[in-house]
Amino acid sequence: MSPANFAIVLFSTILAFTVLYAPQPLLPVLARDLAVSQPAASLLTTVTLIPLSIAPIAYGFLLESVSAKRVLIVAAALLAGTSFVLATGPGYGGFLAVRLMQGLLIPAMLTALMTYVSASVEPARLGRAMAVYVASTVLGGFVGRAFSGIVTELSNWQVTFGLIGALLLVTVALLLRLQGDSTSRFSRVHPRVIGEVLRFPGLGRAYLVIFCAFFAFASLLNFLPFRLTELADGLGSAAISLMYTGYLMGIAVSLASGRAVLRFGERRVVTAGLLLFLAAILLFQVPVVPFLFANMFLLCAGMFLVHSVLPGYVNRLAPERRGIVNGLYVAAYYAGGSVGSFLPGLVLAAGGWNAFILTLAGVLVLALVAVAGRRATAAAG
Repeated sequence: MSPANFAIVLFSTILAFTVLYAPQPLLPVLARDLAVSQPAASLLTTVTLIPLSIAPIAYGFLLESVSAKRVLIVAAALLAGTSFVLATGPGYGGFLAVRLMQGLLIPAMLTALMTYVSASVEPARLGRAMAVYVASTVLGGFVGRAFSGIVTELSNWQVTFGLIGALLLVTVALLLRLQGDSTSRFSRVHPRVIGEVLRFPGLGRAYLVIFCAFFAFASLLNFLPFRLTELADGLGSAAISLMYTGYLMGIAVSLASGRAVLRFGERRVVTAGLLLFLAAILLFQVPVVPFLFANMFLLCAGMFLVHSVLPGYVNRLAPERRGIVNGLYVAAYYAGGSVGSFLPGLVLAAGGWNAFILTLAGVLVLALVAVAGRRATAAAG
């Protein structure tokens, strides 16, 4: 793949994650303007994550053959259209419906991007190319939040979504210049095969770990804006969006995790990541905004240490079923995010912030038990 084509792929990836996470720092503003509760506002993120939890499996049933370039162009164009609809300022019901539609389009775009990279890069360079791609997804998560928060602070959220739509039109123009790819083939995923994969020793526990990890991560990031406005009255969208700067820690951690695994082993690194994650979650009980800003770096270091190691671990456990193994991993990841971005909000509304934090801590303890249980099983065997 030429550098120009790879740059287009990375730009498109960043824009896809911008669409996914742009509303998150705006949730207090959206809750106010749309006249809904905090849990209702959080659904604007949840409905977009739900399709991401089923698409990796559903596409195996629905797609026989498709051009990755064609999927990218159509998905980006439709995402642009939906962003322009959000810019018109629809009511809560309309906003929710459009976000659901975006949730159906984003996984199509991400699947096509990964397919294009894997089909266009020489095998010797594929590992490095995918590492850069993963880093761009982390960057996109930060850019989406920072962009929406800053633009909304300077104007309003309608302008934010209008600009995102315009950038997506630029993406379409770039994708039209993308070098054509060969037709990609997706194997049908049968329920019987999924059951066989889940019976591989350790796989089910690994999926439970990433479900719990992203459950807690997505939940905290989704409800953090409400906590910040509670601690610092008048805190604007730009300041809230900068709280996600710690997200960039994921890039450094993802690139460094390979060395840690070689030295300490996968299970120890995952355990260390979960313990770091758990400590950071508990520290979010401290009611000081500057401290919470610094704690975000600790939180993201723990989360992405876990997330950067587990994919390699599950692929090593079942190397002959990598397509299904990876699909189930992505499904477990976003299933945790979709449930976590809403359900703990009910605890927050009923019991307050500390009860919310302890709930997330309990979920991470479950993940640690799953890792310890796998170790005990391996020792017994």
